[in-house]
Amino acid sequence: MPPRVAAIAGIGYTKYTRSTQASLAGLALEASLNAVEDAGMSIRDIDGLVCYHQNDSVLVRDVSTSLGIKELRWWSDILAGGTFNCAVIAQAAMAIESGLANNVVVYRALKGRSGKRMGRYRASLADGVHQFMTPFGFSTPAEIFGMTCRRHMHEYGTTREQLGRVAVTERLHASLNDRAVMRQALTMEEYLAGRIIADPYTLFDCCQETDGACAVVLTSSERAQSAPHGPVFILGAVHGGGSVPRVPFDGWPDLSISAFPRLATELFERARIAPSDVDVALLYDAFTFEVIQQIEDFGFCEPGEGGPFVEDGNIALTGRLPVNPHGGLLSEAYIHGLNHVIEAVQQLRSEAGSRQVRGAEVALVTGFGFCAGSAMLLGGASAAP
Repeated sequence: MPPRVAAIAGIGYTKYTRSTQASLAGLALEASLNAVEDAGMSIRDIDGLVCYHQNDSVLVRDVSTSLGIKELRWWSDILAGGTFNCAVIAQAAMAIESGLANNVVVYRALKGRSGKRMGRYRASLADGVHQFMTPFGFSTPAEIFGMTCRRHMHEYGTTREQLGRVAVTERLHASLNDRAVMRQALTMEEYLAGRIIADPYTLFDCCQETDGACAVVLTSSERAQSAPHGPVFILGAVHGGGSVPRVPFDGWPDLSISAFPRLATELFERARIAPSDVDVALLYDAFTFEVIQQIEDFGFCEPGEGGPFVEDGNIALTGRLPVNPHGGLLSEAYIHGLNHVIEAVQQLRSEAGSRQVRGAEVALVTGFGFCAGSAMLLGGASAAP
């Protein structure tokens, strides 16, 4: 009997907004039902649920009950943030390929603007290493990750204009995306005039705070072949980190290089393809510099060349490596990176309309945490096992 291979059969999402009257559970239910419908299934087909959450929570067991799932054979609630947007897809695939479940919904719902705002997060003084960080203004994501950007600027001469090219390009992409929160044009002059959030990051270097939800349905590749939109296959996935996969990055050998070079080597070896085979990249962009860093760390250019690579227009829709055609976390929405998976699937199904990357057959998706992360390579129908 051939091995079971998982594939993505359906995607769903809510409207992305800065404020909603819906509950977290309501957002999760809406996105999940939309994904199940997109996969051509009904709730009675679903026997697995996966969610990851940080700063807020909608427990899988509550969502399962509200959806009316009759037999939940396998489920997982994961306390994790942006490093896990690809890992949850891989975990659902493992459940299917091992026979623990047949059809799994992965979802993420959050009220990142009207509820618990990550940008205002301050860790508890009793929370491990944070007790030594918070009193010194080293607690919010912008403060923490801005440090790695500043180091790269020192080492390689990366400029604010190069960071700005990421923000301006992604905003241009978002203008073609009906579901993007930020669609109005952003000029380089406006970017450079942005108020400081945490040096060197200004307002336009930081991702959105968004209310909304996304969901993805995985099933066997055999069943996915008959899905209304056709299958998207998982060519390879990785998840891991360095020797200390947490902040404050103490002991990390080089703050200008993340954990991704090691993970990238493993990912491309598993998928049996090279970086040059990637047609579109959905790079976790909580901050502008993360795009530049990942372009280097995944081998699309040499260390220190990411800034010029971006500045030369290579991440545009018609560039060498189109990045975040939906506008990314910077301009579309921040759904903890699961909206990157939604866009990757739409690109590979040629459903992205005016922002469609021509000939997109292989997509890279990442979840970034500097010292830890996850990533996967997805392939369209032509990549059938």
